[in-house]
Amino acid sequence: MLPLDLPCSPLSPAPTSAPPSRRDSRQAGRRRAGVATALALGIALVATGCTSGDAASGDGTTGVGTGTGAAAATPLDELDVPADLRAVEGPSTAVLASDEVVPLVDPGTASLPAQVTSHDLTGDTTQVVTETSRLLALDISGALAATVTGLGLGDLLVGRDVSTTFDSAADLPVVTKEGHSINAEAVLALEPTLVITDGSIGPTDVVQQLRQSGVTVVYVENEPSPAGAGDLARSVGAALGVPAAGEALADAVGERTKEVQAQIAGLAPAAEADRLRIAFLYLRGSAGIYYLLGEGTGADALVDGLGGVDVAAEIGWVGARPMTDEALVAADPDVFLVMTGGLESAGGVDGLLAAKPAVALTAAGEHRRFVDMADGQVLSFGPRTPEVLEALARAVYAPGQ
Repeated sequence: MLPLDLPCSPLSPAPTSAPPSRRDSRQAGRRRAGVATALALGIALVATGCTSGDAASGDGTTGVGTGTGAAAATPLDELDVPADLRAVEGPSTAVLASDEVVPLVDPGTASLPAQVTSHDLTGDTTQVVTETSRLLALDISGALAATVTGLGLGDLLVGRDVSTTFDSAADLPVVTKEGHSINAEAVLALEPTLVITDGSIGPTDVVQQLRQSGVTVVYVENEPSPAGAGDLARSVGAALGVPAAGEALADAVGERTKEVQAQIAGLAPAAEADRLRIAFLYLRGSAGIYYLLGEGTGADALVDGLGGVDVAAEIGWVGARPMTDEALVAADPDVFLVMTGGLESAGGVDGLLAAKPAVALTAAGEHRRFVDMADGQVLSFGPRTPEVLEALARAVYAPGQ
């Protein structure tokens, strides 16, 4: 999500009221990745970046726990899972084998012009894409640019958002300022022929300004979930004039995700009562931001994919909401999922437990069971979805292996 290498900037207060769900906050039930989270965190979400470290690099070197990632040689179904998962002690870090997005399909020759439906925040419109040679794919999680690269079309990208941190895109100019606010001047300076976005970053009037300047803008639906990753591949492929490649990418990611989830099912206890209770905390300790992520943020999809019990769903948590002592104690998770940079910003496990004593009252706090993963990876559902799930499963069920 949020790399932490940005200059510090003043924070506006985060809203304290509960945000609307994805379904309620969009016309016609549209789902766009991260929108619920962005609504909840408001300007505070886009103004973070006041801690040091390479949390967004994905190299695992700044994690607070034992590095555990897809690079490990042992297959998931051969891991030595502790008999009592609730007795496991200490934090662990989920690490991908590589911080690169690998093209998974041959895009072939684009068929342009392409007429597509743009799911604008104000209603569906028809957009005609005639040129894709200078492309920007912008969203709150980096999933769009990763999808473009997974289609084998990464060379079309001329800029990036701050959440796009994988290696081949790292040197592209950043066109978002103070986190996730699109800088119209920076975008127009790159002379893009097409901008693909999902409504999770803005402001909306800036995106409209791009259209008024003659830039073709296509909004795609982007549900933060493994299933949503396939739909996103199809939508992006259609917008780029390579629908067959989009379908092929969706199939490839979907099949691999099914394989990984089947292996994870073998790690998780069969009985619902024995499954790990998991909660995702969004932390920006330097700004005093402590949120529990619920339905519609992607955290719910991660917990489901890991075969855990989503404690946020149990207490009816929708979107991203300020963490309360009562909610934590009632939820009593066995494991906390966190972003690496977020945990670092809170002073690591010790700093978080000191700042938020209620965390220490949970089973996860008592056992220091925090599983962290790089900010630019953990909630980015795209071509790397199966690898993210695999790395998290290692860190949750067999840390250190």
